Amino acid sequence: MAIKYLKPTTNGRRNMTVLDYNKNLSGHEPEKSLLTILQPQSGRNNQGKITTRHKGSRAKRKYRIIDFKRNKDGIIGRIASIEYDPNRSANISLVVYQDGEKRYIIHPKGLQVGDTIVSGSNVDIKVGNTLPLENIPEGTFIHNLEIQPGAGAKLARSAASSAQILGMDESKKYVIVRLKSGEVRKFLPKARATIGVVGNEEHSLINIGKAGRNRHKGIRPTVRGSVMNPIDHPHGGGEGKQPIGRKSPMTLWGKKALGVKTRDTKKSSNKLIIRRRKGAEK
Repeated sequence: MAIKYLKPTTNGRRNMTVLDYNKNLSGHEPEKSLLTILQPQSGRNNQGKITTRHKGSRAKRKYRIIDFKRNKDGIIGRIASIEYDPNRSANISLVVYQDGEKRYIIHPKGLQVGDTIVSGSNVDIKVGNTLPLENIPEGTFIHNLEIQPGAGAKLARSAASSAQILGMDESKKYVIVRLKSGEVRKFLPKARATIGVVGNEEHSLINIGKAGRNRHKGIRPTVRGSVMNPIDHPHGGGEGKQPIGRKSPMTLWGKKALGVKTRDTKKSSNKLIIRRRKGAEK
């Protein structure tokens, strides 16, 4: 998808870029049967307490119900449209199956309107098709990857993301997959994945241009701790610009930040990780 450079008619639009949706999207209106109301949470939990800071006051939008399970086996679907989704970085495709059912899927790179896709155990290795990891050849790039079979895809769903099949392990009980982060991990052979790479790869090249665009997304300003008062943050205080005054950066609540490992050392899935995303061995 091409990037459109806006004219600098104002200071906010200088250096601002947007995606040219007219070139790759079909311009189809969202399927009403697959829309649902998305209540803004503003980073709060069911008790009204802020659990994620710097969120709130975003533009209204509706949620598109995405088929992450891809469990409609043996029925051919046709790509009816390629649409924008305000809830994710990737585009989505509207699939119309032969029995009349409609579903949204994550749009992979190279799939065009009118192409056909299918899910199943013994389908062709073709972009957009979904099948178990045990039936995907070594070296194939995949996305929409399940962790637990039948639970729906959890990995490689954002724009330009993918994973790669490295083959079976020695015990033949797991399939080894290299993720986009560099982590090498074992997956159950029955877990499903979709062939291809997620499209909309230019998403990361967009220049926001002004703070208002982030506010429309619901992202509120983030204030540095070093410019606060000592009562508000461990990094605060001092005359002029001062170092943080600590051995390591601290969070707002006085805990170590930046580089501290937070993963549970007793987590059961640790045994499935062959190489961490930092490149270090397990």
